[in-house]
Amino acid sequence: MSPHPAAGARIDTIDPMTPRVVAVVPARMASSRFPGKPMALICGIPMIGHCYFRTAMAKTVAETWIATCDREIMDYAHSIGAKAVMTKPAHDRCTDRVAEAMLKIEAETGRRIDIVTLMQGDEPMVVPQMIDDAVRLLLEDPSLSVASVIADIPTDAEFDDPNTVKVVTGLNDRALFFSREPIPTRQKGACAAPRRRHVAIVPFRREALLRFNALPPGPLETAEAIDMLRLLEHGDAVKMALTKTRTLSVDTPEDLARVQAAMAADRLVPLYAAAAAI
Repeated sequence: MSPHPAAGARIDTIDPMTPRVVAVVPARMASSRFPGKPMALICGIPMIGHCYFRTAMAKTVAETWIATCDREIMDYAHSIGAKAVMTKPAHDRCTDRVAEAMLKIEAETGRRIDIVTLMQGDEPMVVPQMIDDAVRLLLEDPSLSVASVIADIPTDAEFDDPNTVKVVTGLNDRALFFSREPIPTRQKGACAAPRRRHVAIVPFRREALLRFNALPPGPLETAEAIDMLRLLEHGDAVKMALTKTRTLSVDTPEDLARVQAAMAADRLVPLYAAAAAI
């Protein structure tokens, strides 16, 4: 199957001097909170299919790959014409899976990857502009090694939910802290401070991802179970792109029901529905 026509022009076909950007969507069936989550249906399409096709629409992305340790996901990827790579089953963190996939993709294609964009497989409502905004932070500032995306949190329920990773940033839009707790505090007049969540789109420069995976987890990462904190604990800067697009991630079956309702009238789904349905 050829790439979907909605994917648009790729930045590496426009200017060969532009860094090569590849997106990797890691997915595994053995989720502790929601086993089988990548193949859960939303509008008749497995969640991993939504993530793949929508990521492939980003103009800054030359190729999109699915990285998995499960044959069921690999078979689905092949059925929709997606590039996919098998990875080891033992990875504790998705960044480890993405790093393994990056090296295998380079070996298979014979081409070096300059920027690898981690696109989590539980963000089926992602829009291509969100990916482009994050990648362009690295394209425009050679001093940056990692970028990501944040979005406003509109409800107290989402702000209090430990499955929602909250982020506070400095005036330069760089992350100061990630937490599962509600930050910033509601106390002491903090109502004017923005409440924002992390959207799991993370472009890494190639060497930054390899360096990240070689670093030991720090106490904050261990306490919060948020691997982005490893970057901050070791002194790396993570610049955040703010999106005004309202999206929902899927951590539990209850989240899936909310996303199913929210995507019923989604404008992007018809662009890939025929290719992605099972």
